[in-house]
Amino acid sequence: MSAVSVAIAAVVVTYNSEEHIARLLDSVPAAMGDLTYSVVVVDNGSSDGTLAILDARADCVVVRSSNDGYAAGMNRAVAASPAASAVLILNPDATLDPGMVPALLRALEAPGVGITAPRVREADGTLSPTLRRGPTLARVGGLSFTRLPAFAERIEDPAAYASAHEVDWAVGAILLIDEACYRALGGMDESYFLYSEETDFSLRAKDAGWATVYTPAAGAMHVGGGSGESARTHMMKQINRIRLYRRRTGPARAAVYYALTVANEVRRAMLGHDKSWPTVRALVHPSRRPPMLHAGDTVVPR
Repeated sequence: MSAVSVAIAAVVVTYNSEEHIARLLDSVPAAMGDLTYSVVVVDNGSSDGTLAILDARADCVVVRSSNDGYAAGMNRAVAASPAASAVLILNPDATLDPGMVPALLRALEAPGVGITAPRVREADGTLSPTLRRGPTLARVGGLSFTRLPAFAERIEDPAAYASAHEVDWAVGAILLIDEACYRALGGMDESYFLYSEETDFSLRAKDAGWATVYTPAAGAMHVGGGSGESARTHMMKQINRIRLYRRRTGPARAAVYYALTVANEVRRAMLGHDKSWPTVRALVHPSRRPPMLHAGDTVVPR
């Protein structure tokens, strides 16, 4: 590893992010406090005014890229950054609170911690439930409303956000990652074109002895769905969840996970969720899946 040039390498991947990216970049200096830092933005082929906004700024390095996916964009941004002690992953639709990065860094400096996540709020100021439990057959979906840990992957109890503690993983809109952890894991897995890359990274980090820790001392706002969710992105989310589960458990258990996912999407479709029928068709008919999801290992039964 080369000598550290800055404390924090902030990295952002944009795609048609003109509505949000300026607010994020404007919030970075106060969020960093006295820390030295760099900002690299990789644009994954935006067709709106994102690049014009970025090119007019002097506070970030802009890397133009084809859209090879979010994970690939993140790895490209890290590669273009100077050597740093930690990598700050940011979604373009986030806004950081003053002093939040030093607070994240303090939590990251505890022994065995590789990833830290802040307390996130929605645009209206309400708590955004960003903490997650690991995937299991019981947590495939459909029973999260029970809020029982055995069935709910998403942690919604406000009490869980009141104090610092270790979690299985956290939504990747704002994460601070120890540089050694990022390097040891080989960065983000680029076979996850979009969705599940942060889940995979945190679970692989845990396997390697690096904990993910939540701290309420650091705060930020995340619009959520800044790029919107379409039937296509919902489909990608479900298929990548199955891919991740298969990789971690093997084909036999993944076949059950797949069947439960199909059943849950059918249930949702019958309740009127318009994104679920296209997802069911894509799960059952591989030819209807987005081309980028055919890469890598077998995802679900064909």
